[in-house]
Amino acid sequence: MRRHNGVLSYLSIVALAALGFGPAAHAASPPDRAHPDAEVRGVAAAFGLTVSEAKSQLADQDEAHRLAASLPAGLRARSAGQWFDAATGKLTLAVTTAADADAARAAGAEPRLVSRGKADLDRTDDAVRALVGDGVPGVFGWGVDVRNNEVGVSVDRSRKTADTELFLARARDLGVRITETGSSPRQQSGTIHTGDPWWPGSESNCSVGFGATDSSGGKHFLTAGHCTNDRDQAAYGASGQQNRIGTSNVGGTRSVNAREGDMGVVAVTQSGWELSAAVNTWGDPAVTVTGSAEAMVGDRVCHSGNTSHWKCGEVKYTHKSVDYGGGLIIEDLTWTTACSLGGDSGGGWLLGTKAVGLHDGGPSKCVENPSDGDMSLFQPVIEALNKWNLTLVTGDGGGDTTAPSAPGNARSTGTTSTSVSLAWDAATDNVGVTGYDIYNGSTPATSTTGTSATVTGLSPDTAYSFTVKARDAAGNVSPASGVVSVRTQPGDGGGRTLSNGTDFAIRDYQQVFSPVTSTRTGQAASPLAVSVTIRHTCAEDLGVSLVDPAGRTYPLKYSGGSVCTTWSGARTFSVPGVSSPAGGKWQLRVTDYGPGDTGVLDTWSLTL
Repeated sequence: MRRHNGVLSYLSIVALAALGFGPAAHAASPPDRAHPDAEVRGVAAAFGLTVSEAKSQLADQDEAHRLAASLPAGLRARSAGQWFDAATGKLTLAVTTAADADAARAAGAEPRLVSRGKADLDRTDDAVRALVGDGVPGVFGWGVDVRNNEVGVSVDRSRKTADTELFLARARDLGVRITETGSSPRQQSGTIHTGDPWWPGSESNCSVGFGATDSSGGKHFLTAGHCTNDRDQAAYGASGQQNRIGTSNVGGTRSVNAREGDMGVVAVTQSGWELSAAVNTWGDPAVTVTGSAEAMVGDRVCHSGNTSHWKCGEVKYTHKSVDYGGGLIIEDLTWTTACSLGGDSGGGWLLGTKAVGLHDGGPSKCVENPSDGDMSLFQPVIEALNKWNLTLVTGDGGGDTTAPSAPGNARSTGTTSTSVSLAWDAATDNVGVTGYDIYNGSTPATSTTGTSATVTGLSPDTAYSFTVKARDAAGNVSPASGVVSVRTQPGDGGGRTLSNGTDFAIRDYQQVFSPVTSTRTGQAASPLAVSVTIRHTCAEDLGVSLVDPAGRTYPLKYSGGSVCTTWSGARTFSVPGVSSPAGGKWQLRVTDYGPGDTGVLDTWSLTL
């Protein structure tokens, strides 16, 4: 996902008095309550509440998150979305059947019966992404709106062209909601030298995000990718060639500002600089970061940046894409109603005392009751931590210190030559378990929020030992589960490759589905290899996706391009992040989004 050389407002979590990122008054002192004064007052100001009302609303929000983490896995998987409803103070679950509505009530959630299931929303969202391709003039945002059970597209009316109108006509045919605004967000930049800024070389300042360490104890801080786009660039704690902190984007591998996200890393290498878990709240006592979390729709979140300072708002969308223009499309961002200004880029976003995001962009103005075009966006921070295998710098928040129990009955539920599927009984906690970490020996292998996982990338006919640890929202970690000893299956010489050689005609503005049926057990491989052979006169008109047995869609190729080129042979794709069952009906979906072309899906294969 994400950004370039602008500045976004993130929580200055790495703000240290010693680093010169903020005054000594902002030193990290553990808060004496679950919700810091700065958060309570920020939420009260943002939503016109009294301090008492804000505290009550935040307590309801905490309960919604605890309930969401404890929902039965099957119910959660079938849900078309979930969100915190501040008006009722409850977790709301979108469901498509009366039985699931009853199950939601029994679990303590408020059900909302909807007509579109998750698979329907994902298919429509996937079709919109394919229509957008590499960008459409004026179209700056698209994604699933779980509260309205629909896919929405945001359009800046001042930038519309004939191509935009054609796109909108196709989008309406898909049942998409169109929202027109008078402006659109941008990745912010600025030269305001207040608060906790850092300077990439001699460029405009950005905001410090969250402190993090690597496996060897090396010190870093996370920030926006559009602030770290130059490799091996000096990073300074004050303007000018002085007070150097370290180096940005070491080796050119520590920055992303593209579809994958907007996130980057600065290595803190100079002596005298230390990391801190304290967040500058601009007047209130500093907030101490106690862990990381994923935000849900409806959450009250706050961010700290060196320009807009401390601002709070509501999460309106998660996993929503944005087009900043110039070919820069970023997917899976979180959109909020909090305001932000140039100079805030890279700063931290908080949910209570949990790090949730790195500031990406916004309208660079602070207005009341913002429309879809006036929202501030952030990159989920957990994605950045996982990408570079970093550990968040945290402190004692003065709250929950009780670790969960060890997960029980850890067991293997299936193996392939390269993967092992595991399951375990849920751990218990005095507040609530938020996730599980799976270890291959002493090495972290994968993480999940459920009670099952598949470890991939293993060697055939090899013995492994796995354990599972539970963690809670405060970062407390349980003892390890019992050891699961298992051996992968011998290599099968490619026997997991399935194919369909039936020819399917590809016609204008139509979709074709070519199925294969797998009798394999366990989980599909990740990454998953797909080969597609097509003969077509305009490859740019084609969107190609893989649909798994549960209806989940994995995009292989987006449509888009101004000049048609032919597709006249096999193309191979590697699909990362696969979490699908191997058995059942898999389908290749090919959609033709353009006129006047002909073609045939010749054959395709899938290596599970």
